[in-house]
Amino acid sequence: MDGVKLHGVWASPFSTRVVWALKLKGIPFDNIEEDLSNKSALLLQYNPVHKKIPVLVHGRRPVCESMVIVEYLEETWPQYPLLPTDPHERAVARFWVKFIDEKGLNVWMVYRSVGEEQEKAMRESLEMLSILEEHGPNKGKKFFGGDSINIVDIAFGGVAYWMGAIEEVSGGKMFDAVKFPRLNAWMADFECLPVIAENLPDQGKLRKHLARLREKRLSLSAHK
Repeated sequence: MDGVKLHGVWASPFSTRVVWALKLKGIPFDNIEEDLSNKSALLLQYNPVHKKIPVLVHGRRPVCESMVIVEYLEETWPQYPLLPTDPHERAVARFWVKFIDEKGLNVWMVYRSVGEEQEKAMRESLEMLSILEEHGPNKGKKFFGGDSINIVDIAFGGVAYWMGAIEEVSGGKMFDAVKFPRLNAWMADFECLPVIAENLPDQGKLRKHLARLREKRLSLSAHK
C-alpha cells in the first residue's frame, strides 16, 4: 500500500484534529496544503460530495470528515488507543464526539455572524460549554479520556483552541475561565502536551487569517 497523505489547511481545526491523531499514533504522513480558493483536482476527486478538507488518503483510498478519519486511524493503527475498550465506554465517547461536532458549530456561527444571529450563537455556545463543564473530565483526571488523550479530547480541542481567536476577531465573548474552571484546566493540560503544542497553528497568524476571512465574508454579505 502507498503511504498516508493528508489534504488539509493549516488554519483548519478539522485538519488539525487529524494531524493530532496521526502524531499521537506515530503514523508517518505527507501533508498536502490545499488552497480552498483554488481547490486541487485531487481534492475534488477524493471528496466529490462535499469538496472539503480534510481528506486522508491511504493506499490511494480517500477517507473524508475529520472524526470519521480519526476513527479510521483508530481501527487501522491500534497503537495509542483513542477509544476505550469497553463497548459502553466507547459508545459514551462517540456520544460526546457527536455532541461536540453538532454544538460546536455555534462557535463558528459567532465568527460568521453579527447582531441577533451572533447573540443566539453565543448563547448556544455557552450552553455547550456549561454542559461540558458539568460532564467533562472527571475530577482528578486531566482529560476526557482520563490520564491520556482520547477521541473526545481531539474533538473538543478542535473547538477550544480556535475559540480565543474567534472571540477576538468577532467580538463575541464565550469562554470565561472563572465560570468554566474544569474546562480551563483541561485546555491548559491539553495545549501544553508536546504532541499537541507542536501541532497547533500560531495564534497570531491564526487571528490575522480569521480576521481577513471574516472581513471578506461580511463585505460580500453586505453587497448581496
